Amino acid sequence: MAAPLAPSGFQFAIDRGGTFTDVFARCPGGRVRVLKLLSEDPAYRDAPTEGIRRILQEELGVPLPRDQPLDSRGIQWIRMGTTVATNALLQRRGERSALAVTRGFRHLLHIGTQARPHLFDLEVAMPDVLYEDVIEVDERLVPEQSDCHLPGSDTWQRVQGCSGVSLLVQRPLDVARLRADLEGLLARGIRSLAVLLLHSYAWPGHEQQVGALAQELGFTQVSLSSAVAPMVRAVPRGLTACVDAYLSPVVRRYLNGFCQGFKDGLKGVQVQFMRSDGGLTPMAAFGGARAILSGPAAGVVGYARTTFDPREGTPVIGFDMGGTSTDVSRYAGELEHVFEASTAGVAIQAPQLDINTVAAGGGSRLFFRSGLYVVGPESAGAHPGPACYRKGGPLTVTDANLVLGRLLPDFFPRIFGPAEDQPLCRDTAVAAFGRLAATIGRFRSSSGAGAAAGVPPEPPSVEEVALGFIRVANEAMCRPIRALTEARGHDAARHVLASFGGAGGQHACAIARTLGMGRVFIHKHSGLLSALGLALADAVHEEQEPCALPYGPAAFPRLERRLRELERRCRDALRAQGFGDDSDSVSVTVTGDGDGDSVTVSVSVTVSPRVPSAAIVTEPFLHLRYDGTDGALMVSPRGHPPRAGTCRAGDFLAAFTERYRQEFGFSLPGRAVLVDDLRVRGTGRTEPVTETPLGARGEPARVERVTRCYFEGGYQDTPVYLLGDLGCDHTLPGPAIIIDTNSTIVVEPGCVATVTPLGDISIEVGEGPRRVLGTELDPVQLSIFSHRFMSIAEQMGRTLQRTAISTNIKERLDFSCALFGPPGGLVSNAPHIPVHLGAMQEAVQFQIRNLGPELREGDVILSNHPRAGGSHLPDLTVITPVFWPGEPRPVFFVASRGHHADVGGSTPGSMPPNSQSLSQEGALFLSFKLVTMGTFQEEAVTEALLAPGSIPGCSGTRNLRDNLADLRAQVAANQKGIGLVRDLIRQHGLEAVQAYMGYVQANAEVAVRDTLRAVAERWGASLAAEDTMDDGTPIRLRVQLDPREGSAVFDFGGTGPEVLGNCNAPRAITLSALIYCLRCLVGHDIPLNQVRHLSTPGHTWAPPKTHLGTPKSPKPQIPECPDLLPVWATTSPSTR
Repeated sequence: MAAPLAPSGFQFAIDRGGTFTDVFARCPGGRVRVLKLLSEDPAYRDAPTEGIRRILQEELGVPLPRDQPLDSRGIQWIRMGTTVATNALLQRRGERSALAVTRGFRHLLHIGTQARPHLFDLEVAMPDVLYEDVIEVDERLVPEQSDCHLPGSDTWQRVQGCSGVSLLVQRPLDVARLRADLEGLLARGIRSLAVLLLHSYAWPGHEQQVGALAQELGFTQVSLSSAVAPMVRAVPRGLTACVDAYLSPVVRRYLNGFCQGFKDGLKGVQVQFMRSDGGLTPMAAFGGARAILSGPAAGVVGYARTTFDPREGTPVIGFDMGGTSTDVSRYAGELEHVFEASTAGVAIQAPQLDINTVAAGGGSRLFFRSGLYVVGPESAGAHPGPACYRKGGPLTVTDANLVLGRLLPDFFPRIFGPAEDQPLCRDTAVAAFGRLAATIGRFRSSSGAGAAAGVPPEPPSVEEVALGFIRVANEAMCRPIRALTEARGHDAARHVLASFGGAGGQHACAIARTLGMGRVFIHKHSGLLSALGLALADAVHEEQEPCALPYGPAAFPRLERRLRELERRCRDALRAQGFGDDSDSVSVTVTGDGDGDSVTVSVSVTVSPRVPSAAIVTEPFLHLRYDGTDGALMVSPRGHPPRAGTCRAGDFLAAFTERYRQEFGFSLPGRAVLVDDLRVRGTGRTEPVTETPLGARGEPARVERVTRCYFEGGYQDTPVYLLGDLGCDHTLPGPAIIIDTNSTIVVEPGCVATVTPLGDISIEVGEGPRRVLGTELDPVQLSIFSHRFMSIAEQMGRTLQRTAISTNIKERLDFSCALFGPPGGLVSNAPHIPVHLGAMQEAVQFQIRNLGPELREGDVILSNHPRAGGSHLPDLTVITPVFWPGEPRPVFFVASRGHHADVGGSTPGSMPPNSQSLSQEGALFLSFKLVTMGTFQEEAVTEALLAPGSIPGCSGTRNLRDNLADLRAQVAANQKGIGLVRDLIRQHGLEAVQAYMGYVQANAEVAVRDTLRAVAERWGASLAAEDTMDDGTPIRLRVQLDPREGSAVFDFGGTGPEVLGNCNAPRAITLSALIYCLRCLVGHDIPLNQVRHLSTPGHTWAPPKTHLGTPKSPKPQIPECPDLLPVWATTSPSTR
């Protein structure tokens, strides 16, 4: 293929970030220019305009004053990504706006989903709504149903929805009242309106009438939910419309200001902006709801186009490490999207690239808390910045890299200090680490950590502490990568790590090594890859509409017709932007009369679009899900061509089944598949940006200097190279440092860097020095193992969420997964529900006591009995003992607890309000073997789930199919945890892993003791409280604190007796409540583990047979007395 022609005019790709603005420019003739400047600077009004001015001035050789608009006649196109919308949302500086909503639902968006982003916050601050006022619209639609018996429904107007279903107009739109309400908003100065009417995604007629009237009256921005997010679910659809109304005027003002920086307002110049889905859109169509991830999306496109090789097909992990956070994403040949995500506490229902963020970056602060090395989530920010910035800032990851010699102050600009004219200060960072090392040394001496027999431990060196924090930061950044790969069925080791961002190059080798990756790729413009991604991106236009049809031959004609219509709209929109098909061939027949012969001349007419070498490509999607589930997937038939009995666009069902198995680990053959939405993504392919190959230097790489860097094992001489001095024939063994204008790359020992023909860096990652881990306590390893154990529990949770089919688990997240040590003590827990925290440990320990030697490899136990650590009967706990070769007893346990919608009983939902015995609540499992010798006992568990139907007034489970599917999902989640812990044992050995299980369990005790001392100091050593249940039963608690030991006794003496009802409580929930309260009081992240160590600082006591104290001896039969659903009970005193 011939190389594209050099541009005839200037081409600018600009990423305007929160701190820096990056510019990638192609000049006439093909010369490439890059530039980085501050996004906010008093010297200029707008950073992108200033970047364009500087490059034009230098290339044209004529002065271009800042106070005069630029002449844009020599500019071919401008592409931008911007954080203007993101910053306005985060800082709540959007447009004054109002919400128009169906009458009776004015508080719908304020109530939202009730999701708690931080489970242990004592003060839960609900995000402020974006709208200033609400007007209620008199109108109402209801779906038409054959069994509808609403009064007067036979006279209501019937309308045909675009989703394929019919609706009834229960209440026509009251236009007169709406007009008065809208005029009232205008009188208060509100000019932006979001509109959310129920069922408008299916029939937008009423919303369109509201929008037309609002525009007629003078509203400057009207965002209809049916246009902004035409998908089912009113809350995210309404929130998305509010975001659009709130941000679009802000974006529009910025765009108008940007255009005013040019003489002719950029007329005749193609100006495009990056949307959150990774596609470019014209400036006029760039709106708030799809602008949130504009900058990060460009970075994903950048590494996808420069790192992924379609011939090899090796997937790529994008690793974008910035100052305050790190973004990770995955690319395997196509951009991966999500269709609902939250930003700044607001759910946005729009296509967005699947980017995971962790609060660990160069500016993340470093702490030593209760024996743990902690990185973030707090950040030093730009001001005061890290300690080395000379502004009194705290220790950060950047300081650690500087102390270890991985950052060289001589290669940084002198912009630090109060006057912003000094270099980075290593001495300040060293002094701060020295103070922290002394603190760590004192803690180790007082706790005996790391001490040999009778010998006090040596305090760590400054370098050891700094390297420890780097290792902990790396482990924190590995967690989202594992979630993106291993938790979704992908092997992280089979990926290439594409590192970019200002700090990524210093950590890439270590992270790749930790994850088992063999290669790291760092583009030569990695410091401004988002800007390069804009230059490489395609224009995208999408059309989408809802649907409510079952997928099958009967629906194919309608689906094909609607897909063709959506494709036509996409092509028309892209043609309007100047894109077109490569050529149109016209055949002309000419008849000659000279010799009677006819001459046919075929003439090929090429229509030249405004965008050179552009072509339009469309791809259809269907949003499919199994009937009765909420796990819808947006699938394309790519790789599944049409065949007999399929849709003409392709075999969507085969694609859906394959994707469902990949995502969730199973399929549901025989279950109907429903179509929720139709979508077509149209892409206008743009000319690729060509790069000049790098020549060979023919001599060894020039070493700029040799410095001393600290790695595992101590200091090593490390050569420093300048990227601009390297040729494609250079290979650099580690350790080495490669420095460019915008980034520093650390090639660790055991790794080898190669310069590619285009001047990029490809690093082969070796195994590195093998670290033999002993059983003695190492605070750094303690922090790393804490991350690893939590990562295992989190991946179990994601597996359960993916593989379950019930709404309770998949959507409401009413489940928990956990890892337990050999005695059944909790090691780590990924919590979603507070009541699960301590109860699961009780369940595991009960099975150890009750089954003992009957626990065999291949067994899986099912339990929900309140005497066996159960909370309430719908919470089914699945427990798997794990064995290791040569060990006769389980070496650890994994368990998952999930809320099942129904397990039988007297009422649907298995939570009857008037139950007086367990028999009325549903199926009971004490120590039921769900899996025996590897075989799922479907017949036996079915019988048990249906057993309550034999009790008068009760029923067996009313949703057996979902019960069985979710139980299998829980077994699969346990298997995921088993595999991950076995990998950990193979890596470090059984003794070391079990030792650190114990250390992690013990670590939380330190934090709780510190908290109890602080409580005693503030409120005194004796605390008491009393409350009553609705029936007057007293709940009494006395807490006696020991400030010296940091211990407490929780005494529930005087609590009322058991009641004949379902408001009594077993021991397990008492422990859960105790753990939850203590964890909330701690106030920062600690390992969520064994109750013994969270409650070791004290013990609780409640008299037996009271409201909060139930008999401790387990009874296999259904109890005659109603000791149900406990809230507080007893724990054993400390046995330290």
